[in-house]
Amino acid sequence: MAHVPLSPIGQPSDSVLDTATLDKNRAELAEREEVLAERRHTVEAGWGEKYVGRVHQKGKLTTRERLELLVDEDSSLFEVGTFVNWGRAFGKLASPGAGVVTTFAKVEGRWCVVIANDNTVASGSWWPRSPEKIERAQEMALRLRLPVVYLVDCSGLYLPEQSQSFPGRTGAGHIFKKNSELSANGVPQIAGVFGDCIAGGGYMPIISDRVFMTEQAYMVIAGAALIKGAKSMHLSSLDIGGPEVHVHLSACADVRVPDDQTALIQIRAEIAKLPSSGADYYRTGADAGDPHFPHREIGGLLPADHRMTYDVMEILARLVDHSHFWEVLPDRGREMVTGVARVGGLYVGFVANRQGLVNDPEHHDELKPAGILYKEGIAKVSAFSRACNSDGIPIIWLQDISGFDIGVEAERMGLLGYGSNLIYTNSTNDVPMFTVLLRKASGAGYYAMAGLPYEPVVQLSTTITRQSVMEGRTLAIAAFNTKLDDDFEIATDDPEERAEIEAGMKATEARIEGDMDPFKAAAQMDTDEIVALSDLRPWLVALAEMAYQSTGYRRIKNPRIWSLHDIAALSAPRG
Repeated sequence: MAHVPLSPIGQPSDSVLDTATLDKNRAELAEREEVLAERRHTVEAGWGEKYVGRVHQKGKLTTRERLELLVDEDSSLFEVGTFVNWGRAFGKLASPGAGVVTTFAKVEGRWCVVIANDNTVASGSWWPRSPEKIERAQEMALRLRLPVVYLVDCSGLYLPEQSQSFPGRTGAGHIFKKNSELSANGVPQIAGVFGDCIAGGGYMPIISDRVFMTEQAYMVIAGAALIKGAKSMHLSSLDIGGPEVHVHLSACADVRVPDDQTALIQIRAEIAKLPSSGADYYRTGADAGDPHFPHREIGGLLPADHRMTYDVMEILARLVDHSHFWEVLPDRGREMVTGVARVGGLYVGFVANRQGLVNDPEHHDELKPAGILYKEGIAKVSAFSRACNSDGIPIIWLQDISGFDIGVEAERMGLLGYGSNLIYTNSTNDVPMFTVLLRKASGAGYYAMAGLPYEPVVQLSTTITRQSVMEGRTLAIAAFNTKLDDDFEIATDDPEERAEIEAGMKATEARIEGDMDPFKAAAQMDTDEIVALSDLRPWLVALAEMAYQSTGYRRIKNPRIWSLHDIAALSAPRG
């Protein structure tokens, strides 16, 4: 019987850093995470109390109130796409969260993806990027085979901006294609229809396996106003497509309920009929356990300044159960950490970047900077990723990377080929992969470590994440290279020209630094969510449970027959 040799890692934080440095790191992080909390509250408020009052006057609950009643009392929401459209204005209007809430939620002990129109924002209309946000959540559900719950209260496209959300590959119609793909793969879909469901809002629930309608709800291809204009008929939308029509005549809905609260009770009852989670089975008798070192210490150990180093093993020690970890191939490609641990009692593979300097046995143990991909590290990560895929082990990628090694020697060693091998591996993996951008996510290194273009199920950023091809100063030098000498100094004696080049370089650097703001990335869907470092462990526990919930759609080997054991045996010293 193969043994999974989990070993203790980590030290007390005050043994790793002095108190002053820990306090400095915590203070810098606290300032950023206070901004995160404030902006999250702004999004959650929708268009404010005035519009909450309008919803209540109609005898309905707000979307946030519906979510509170839907989810299990002892669980938290894990929202994705919170900051889509952040900072973007449409005329004088904002669209907090693109007018829709997409979240992982536990309902009757089962993880679900919930997609809920925010009825305090333009009656739940779809804004630019609303369809993409919905489709991204549907894709997450499909990849994990999680049930989908739609809380539909949508008056269709926000028409003044329809050109940005109607056409194109990810336009609103693609939502219905995703509905179909989920259905074709046997993923349960349950819809509650709570109010205005016009055009696309009416189509959205139809492919669901169960559709509940409240007395105030209607589903119509065209609402009363449009029919009045087109056909000169005076009807209400309830007359056209209310529950009397769709439950009793068209059979486009299944159950008629009196109010929001009853609909949510019925939806919970439907979820309870589904198979329970397989997570406990795959724990193989192990109990979930907290890390030996508190996960809230991560903020003190991880400096916000990307130029400062830290020990990634100390971060792992505060993320994994009991701070126990099996490092695979520890003596090869030292710039990378690959290994297995339990998270919430479930086995998960980790790939992480080391920081600082590491020894290079190929060059007589010379020291070289980590946070960069070299030949041996790339090969190690590729082999580990393939083995995890073979063994059915989900992979969590902890990114803090500046990119690939460059130069004559790197090219001669075939880094292009090794990098392509890693990209191929990650592009064809079947196991769920989750990516966390701890700090730097730069260049092709971001791609190679399962960045968003390589379709991890979820990509999380922190408040100190920096996504870019290269740092602002480096990019400014590259952009103005023809104006610089071999020492990267401005190559002119003309004072006016020098001042113009200096100003151009500073402006370029400032623009790139602004582009690296994680809120900008989240606003344009270049990352799925920004999380506080203190929330990272709960997120990983939830994602691990989701990855193991549904049974039968992928091969999950028992630990006795892991390919990882073969890799470990072949790489161990003989004798």
